[in-house]
Amino acid sequence: MSHRRMIRASEVGEYIYCRRAWWLHQVLGEEPAGRERRERGTALHGRHGWSVRASQLLLLCGLGLAAIALLLLLL
Repeated sequence: MSHRRMIRASEVGEYIYCRRAWWLHQVLGEEPAGRERRERGTALHGRHGWSVRASQLLLLCGLGLAAIALLLLLL
C-alpha cells in the first residue's frame, strides 16, 4: 500500500494562483517573500478586531446608561 500525501485546499489555491510558486514552496521548500510583513498585518488586524469589539461593548454600555437615565428622569 502506497503512502499518499493529503493535498490541502490552500495548496490547490496556491497552485491555481501560480503553479511556479506552488512548486517552489512544495518541492523546494522556499518561503514566499514578505513573511514578516504578513505577520505584522495579521497582528494589526487582530488588534483592530479587538478595538471594534471594545467599541461595540462601549456603545452598548452607553445605551444602557442612557436608558437608565431616562428611567430615572421619568420616575
